[in-house]
Amino acid sequence: MSGLEGNPYDPNCPTRTILDRIGDRWTVLVVGTLGHGPARFSQLASAVGGVSSKMLTQTLRALERDGLVQRTVYAEVPPRVEYALTDIGQTMREPLSALEHWAKSYVPEVLSAREAYDTHHGVK
Repeated sequence: MSGLEGNPYDPNCPTRTILDRIGDRWTVLVVGTLGHGPARFSQLASAVGGVSSKMLTQTLRALERDGLVQRTVYAEVPPRVEYALTDIGQTMREPLSALEHWAKSYVPEVLSAREAYDTHHGVK
């Protein structure tokens, strides 16, 4: 740890952008997938249902820029590219796994609450 403390409630603090990154649904799913080991782009695209190539590319580039993912190009013909979590990226696995577990555990309650809200507010 660098010893710097941030304040995510301050819109000018870098912690805000970090929280935005790790709170992004594609980040959560990509990190979850890479938690099982390195993967190629096509493997990630298959594992993360619904992500477009554009969004997957943007997510991987952002994670690489933030030092959470490492992109390795192998000198083969054709070139092979793999993505893997860095050491700091690995530290995200536990908290993101906890969020995934929470979502799985409470999906019935959340869906019920949505239905009740929509019924009460006339949302179709």
